[in-house]
Amino acid sequence: MQNNFNLEKVDSILSTYPPDAKHLIAIMQDVQKEYRYLPQEILEYLADKLDISVAKVYGVATFYENFSLEPKGKYVIRVCDGTACHVRKSQGILKAFREELGLVDKQTTTKDMLFTLETVACLGACGLAPVCTVNDGVYPAMTPESAKELIHTLKEAHTNEA
Repeated sequence: MQNNFNLEKVDSILSTYPPDAKHLIAIMQDVQKEYRYLPQEILEYLADKLDISVAKVYGVATFYENFSLEPKGKYVIRVCDGTACHVRKSQGILKAFREELGLVDKQTTTKDMLFTLETVACLGACGLAPVCTVNDGVYPAMTPESAKELIHTLKEAHTNEA
């Protein structure tokens, strides 16, 4: 296993749980929060540390939709395309996000790793349709214009953090 990641961070996460496979999901959630995805090397490391097969760890990682094996941007934007949002023109909002972020073809993450754009079947906020989320924030009654404004606001916030 090639160590491109700081395994001390992973060990720190592991130290907060008993060394038992029943805590795998919680551990993986903490790892993903730290890295914004589940790197292969770390999944293999977890399997070794928890004395379970790599196949079992990958099975969990691929079963749950919230886990990602691909790197994601700092800001993960999820646009709802469920029935309520779709009939209220969520596709136009998705298009506006893609244009503003310069995403082409099937690209979902910007080259600078700042944004990841995803479509989800339902966010469970039909009364707020059309809706999107950015990380843990909910943005109701979106329009293509408000989508573009949101990207500008997030870019400005990122610039001010640096």
